[in-house]
Amino acid sequence: MGRYVEVESGIRLWVQEHGAEDAPVLLLVMGANSSGLTWPGQFVAELARHHRVVRYDHRDTGRSTASFDRAPYGLVDLARDAVAVLDAVEAPRAHVVGMSMGGMLTQLLLLDHPERLLSAALFCAQALPAPTAYEHPLVAARAALPGPDERLRRLWERMAAPHGGAEEIALRVEQWRLYNGSVLPFEEEKFRRMEERLARGRTPGSGPSGSGPHTRASQAGLARADELARVRTPTLIVEAPQDPVVPPAHARWLAGTLPGARLAHVPGMGHLLHPAVTARLAGEILAHTAAASGAAR
Repeated sequence: MGRYVEVESGIRLWVQEHGAEDAPVLLLVMGANSSGLTWPGQFVAELARHHRVVRYDHRDTGRSTASFDRAPYGLVDLARDAVAVLDAVEAPRAHVVGMSMGGMLTQLLLLDHPERLLSAALFCAQALPAPTAYEHPLVAARAALPGPDERLRRLWERMAAPHGGAEEIALRVEQWRLYNGSVLPFEEEKFRRMEERLARGRTPGSGPSGSGPHTRASQAGLARADELARVRTPTLIVEAPQDPVVPPAHARWLAGTLPGARLAHVPGMGHLLHPAVTARLAGEILAHTAAASGAAR
């Protein structure tokens, strides 16, 4: 079961909690155009053995309000939504785990709301863009990081055209196939069923469709990579060697830029939560949150 929380006038987000009410809160922040239900149940259950796990649907995904077409927003607004969710579940401080776009939003939280974070964990996460107004070695290194695989770029061009129903589901399954990488087996039927389930539960008019609202959202206010060196929150960076969206160089750059960050390597991991990697990933996150909590005490 879940509930709705209003993060601003006319915008409701669907939120779901797992675990003991008195356990430390762990907020899961999913990637672009993806429902909170994309977090695998077993992964959530493993984290919930030690945490009150909170997952939610971003605007324009799942059961949350579809608003982009009538009221466009930026990615910085999605970061503010994450803080509003923490407020709604009455969590003054929390461990925050961000995947993909959720990892970029978590970087914004590290910069703007460090007092709300007990720790952070990022994976499949692009580093925040670098400002271009001045020359700096850190900025130059960030600018040299590689972009997505060309096969994905071509698929995204196809997905940007109007489509729906079975065609949309087929395209999204193909996207998952590429996200999976070439090492671990791809469970096509599992992802097809997941996309069909998400389509049935989606708020009418909400994403993802075509290029997706989060893909079109403003990126103003993101060029802050030069500020990451001042972060002091305990941070775990997970390297996904098979990630075709955010190549592993981003994880290594983040680990070298964020002071005291720990870099963990999960073999075979692509840009999705494959059953073969979720236990290892959950273990890395739980070890990190336990160490951060111990240090805080």
